Amino acid sequence: MGRRWWTAAVPALILGLLMSPADTALAAAPGDGNLAVSATASASYTSSWESIAAIKDDIDPPSSNDTANPRWGTWPETGTQWAELTWSQPQTLRSAQVYFFDDNGGVRVPASWRLQYWNGSAYADVAGASGYPTAVNAYNKVVFNSVSSSRLRVVLQSGAASVGLLEVKAYSTESPGNGGGGTTGWNPPANLVTPLNQVWQHVESTYNPGPTVFRNFGWDQIMANRGSINYCVRWDSSAPVSAALRDRIHASLARQFKKWMDLMVGHNGWPYREVPLKVVGWAVRDRATLQWSDNSVDVYVNDIRENAPQCAQPCGRFFNQNGQYPNCPGGAARHYDMSLWLTAGMGGGAGGDWGQRLGSEYFVNNIDAPDMHILLHEIGHSFGLDDFYDWTPTGVGGFLMKAGSASRITDFDAWMFRDWWRHLKSRYGL
Repeated sequence: MGRRWWTAAVPALILGLLMSPADTALAAAPGDGNLAVSATASASYTSSWESIAAIKDDIDPPSSNDTANPRWGTWPETGTQWAELTWSQPQTLRSAQVYFFDDNGGVRVPASWRLQYWNGSAYADVAGASGYPTAVNAYNKVVFNSVSSSRLRVVLQSGAASVGLLEVKAYSTESPGNGGGGTTGWNPPANLVTPLNQVWQHVESTYNPGPTVFRNFGWDQIMANRGSINYCVRWDSSAPVSAALRDRIHASLARQFKKWMDLMVGHNGWPYREVPLKVVGWAVRDRATLQWSDNSVDVYVNDIRENAPQCAQPCGRFFNQNGQYPNCPGGAARHYDMSLWLTAGMGGGAGGDWGQRLGSEYFVNNIDAPDMHILLHEIGHSFGLDDFYDWTPTGVGGFLMKAGSASRITDFDAWMFRDWWRHLKSRYGL
């Protein structure tokens, strides 16, 4: 089914095959890692002139009596009121910040409030809450024991008037990322500590000395580029590609890659808020297959390797791991770190430090899918994540890197990914 091996002469190659599945997932967090912006907001009651969507619009209020931006309020209702964030897949939740609406009239800060999460059958108060402050003109932050849930509810008990909120932010860490190396360290949910340790012990015992010697993981490529990644597309198909389809392929690849990168924002010294992905070239057998004439990407024609079109080897990091590209036709700026190898008629996929390979039909047919699970799985391999064909860590079920058991990045996948960074970050002086 799949395997990985290390050699001194040839960079590591990681292979994995995928079929189909379904399971819970961890959605990507944009910006500083605020998960709220990707949620749907709902409430117990909303005044007709207010908007519940305001609580997750990612607009920082100038004050609690903000009259310029949308806000959520419950006037004239009083008593217990709530506002809720709902995600399409479970999120790892570790902290939240709320900004109260207070107009010094009909809407005031609550007498008290608390956070609840959906445990699968009922709402429960988050455990270990650091406290529930009620300051005006400021975010009120709460840190709590990590939970995995698709819903987070802010429950407000009114005091002298109705209640309201201007903004709610939710994070998977104690502190939001700042794009300059977040302050949060290694803090996985308690139920994942044992299986994560088992996975890393397996990595060390099976692939030793790969993690300490091998230098072409996706992590190495991003750090060498100071926070970006370049791709070249190997179009191993006779199907024509218009400029519009080309651009959609580029955008789809970037979206899927971003799902992994967003997991790192603000985590354990990760130094980048974003990792821009650029496609710099295409390789084909016949130039006529590519139905555009612009020079936005370099085009390589009929350079065959592994019985498939190959992007210029002088431009590839796989072939030039010293980071120097003196013979690349487009110069160092047009070098590529990985290839997206799209092969007609291929089922499943393969992935490694060289990039990812999957069916061209599969990619095009799923080009707008929220989660292209085969590509996501193979990108995981490019960053060192293993296959799990012959064993499963204790206490975890379906997850993306266990082929055929999940269709999205799960909480366990996310923490395995972060664990690689934990063990490799010292090689970059971080």
